[in-house]
Amino acid sequence: MPFDYSLDFKSIDFRQNPEIYQVGRGEQGVLLVEPYKSEILPYWRFKTPDIARESSEKIYSMFLDYLEQDDFVGADMARKFLQMGYIRSRRYANHKSGRKYNPNSTSSDNKKEILPYDTDPIKAESAAIFKAKWIEAKNNDKYRQMLANHQLLTAM
Repeated sequence: MPFDYSLDFKSIDFRQNPEIYQVGRGEQGVLLVEPYKSEILPYWRFKTPDIARESSEKIYSMFLDYLEQDDFVGADMARKFLQMGYIRSRRYANHKSGRKYNPNSTSSDNKKEILPYDTDPIKAESAAIFKAKWIEAKNNDKYRQMLANHQLLTAM
């Protein structure tokens, strides 16, 4: 089921209403779903490998804590932050400005021009650190079972 951006995110407490939560694709909703965004976001950093390691370990620890509390939405949000850490640091590893597309490009077929790669090995290492924790989270047996249960619940 696609992520529903039409919800009134400012007034929904997803800890109290987990049945409303939709997983969506990738990191959809990661900066909308409360109270989890406010709990996890302060720890999300990737500027250097040391910072990325500390951040990813903290967020993964939170992921495990949410699982221990049988809080699927919290666990999924932590997983999304790990995924976002990988994706964002990979973006900066490939493009120093963080922009993938040329903002001034115009083409007749509506395809955006991808800027040339300017590889940053420091950000690439940060990306690899986040990717390892993200893969560990998404392959966690309890998480996978809770995901399947949540999808069954919300499909009804």
